[in-house]
Amino acid sequence: MSDSSEQQLPVWADPSVSPADLDPQGVSRRGLLRGAGLFGTAFALGAAGSLATPGVASAASASSSGSRRFGGEDPRLAYLVGDHHVHSVYSHDAKYTFSQLAAAGARYGLDWMVFTEHSNFGHADFGAALEHKEILRARAENPRQLIFQGLEWYIPAAEHCTVFTTPGPHEVDLLTRFESAYDGKLLGYTDGSVGGADTARNEAHALKGLKWLARQRRSGYVDDVLVLANHPLRLGIDSPHEMRDWRDAAPEIMIGMEGAPGAQGAAIPGWRGATSIRGEYENKPSAQSWPGYPAQAYLTYGGFDWSTATVGGLWDAMLAEGKPFSITTNSDAHRIVFDTWKNGDWPAGRNFDNTGRLPDPVNTDSPQAGSDFWPGQFSRTHVGVTRYGYGAVMAGMRAGRVWLDHGHLLDGLDVRVRREHDHGRGVTLGGRLRVRKGEKLTLDITVTAASRPNTQGILPDLAHVDVIRGAVRGPVSDRDTWQAPDTRVVHTADVSGREGTYTLRVPLTAGEESFYVRLRGSDGNRNGAGYLGASIDPHGPIPHEPGDGDPWEDTWFYSNPVFVDVS
Repeated sequence: MSDSSEQQLPVWADPSVSPADLDPQGVSRRGLLRGAGLFGTAFALGAAGSLATPGVASAASASSSGSRRFGGEDPRLAYLVGDHHVHSVYSHDAKYTFSQLAAAGARYGLDWMVFTEHSNFGHADFGAALEHKEILRARAENPRQLIFQGLEWYIPAAEHCTVFTTPGPHEVDLLTRFESAYDGKLLGYTDGSVGGADTARNEAHALKGLKWLARQRRSGYVDDVLVLANHPLRLGIDSPHEMRDWRDAAPEIMIGMEGAPGAQGAAIPGWRGATSIRGEYENKPSAQSWPGYPAQAYLTYGGFDWSTATVGGLWDAMLAEGKPFSITTNSDAHRIVFDTWKNGDWPAGRNFDNTGRLPDPVNTDSPQAGSDFWPGQFSRTHVGVTRYGYGAVMAGMRAGRVWLDHGHLLDGLDVRVRREHDHGRGVTLGGRLRVRKGEKLTLDITVTAASRPNTQGILPDLAHVDVIRGAVRGPVSDRDTWQAPDTRVVHTADVSGREGTYTLRVPLTAGEESFYVRLRGSDGNRNGAGYLGASIDPHGPIPHEPGDGDPWEDTWFYSNPVFVDVS
């Protein structure tokens, strides 16, 4: 897949495809591409193994060379929609075939998706290679869809991570070697392991695994690899110091976490029971949980993990160190709500350990148990690129050019920070703008409102856009700190009822210290004072009552930050 000629532009971006042949979503996305000045030949195919997109490499080199040039100029972007956490019959606890999930991703408008099967001896010995054959066929038969192979890693001493790599001759070998040598479940390196926990050993082994992955990338064994922490506060066993240690051990590959988990359909009223919570966050602290988290950390807020949803919380505490750490969202597809398929029966003598693959599912006439949505049906991660290809998606994620939404709340978002009288493009998500003390800045937020009903038949209406600002103070002395006391909502724009594409211009002033800004907004249906108080977050996401969390009636978007370095 290293030959760019094997790729084709997605239908919505291909100028040879008539607009009459596109659905409303495709027409809308083509309009955004044209508006960004990237339509046609300007939105070039990227080689599958290419690591850089125009502007990403130049920005990185300017940063690494210590350039004294103030300001910054980022390229125009197109946003590719994807899902980095999907399970198929190659996971022991899932249900659907690879083909069913790939088709669903295409149906719901995904440009890219990652199959992240659970680690398991059956997966390492058989399943990974079997799935790879299906992925190769799918890449050949549908070159308009970017399909990555990955793994859901059981982190020693902690929860799970997405690990995935670019296509290439060693992608399966990398994943299975890593799985066999560093997976906490396969090794028994978990804090709940038989015989008692060896937390220090387990945490150290997780760092060894990340450093090993980073070496494979640096050596060229694989073109690229990325890691993201999954559902970090679901069990409360991902402590703040572990998350910081993972990031710092391999910052070029350990780039962030799920800001919102999958299983967003878990609390649909009347579906799973009176105690169900969106994301399946129905757990209480256990003996393995980090003791510094409050009881409220084990819930979701507007469907988002507490670490993300709390303004001035753990995510902000990490950003306040001035180091990038991205958030994403995804389906974590295992079992889809209201679906009528059930797992097939095992032939005599066969099981997951000796096959690495579940039997094909069987359709029934009645809904089966499930908490998830199809990939792209509800949760979407948008990655900013200037080219189309596997490497471009990974480079965009590494650069932090990411925003996410639930319920198809927005069609498009573009965020730029620039000097007040600078009419250039400025710096976008994940970027850094260098300014002098006291400079006047402008935050440009260009929103494209939802133009069509989502899959629930609702035409989403974005009610407000919040600007969240936090001071950058550098590394912390206490690596288990989870609060950023200088982060708060500094501006809210009421945008209810606005249609089409519009731009909000928010004035900012550079003070004495560096800072970052990030965005958030919702449909306005459910909000209240944030966990750290109304003076910090007057109308943030709030938990739903157990068993009463209709996700379609409480949808949010979040963006990654833009950093402003003051000197």
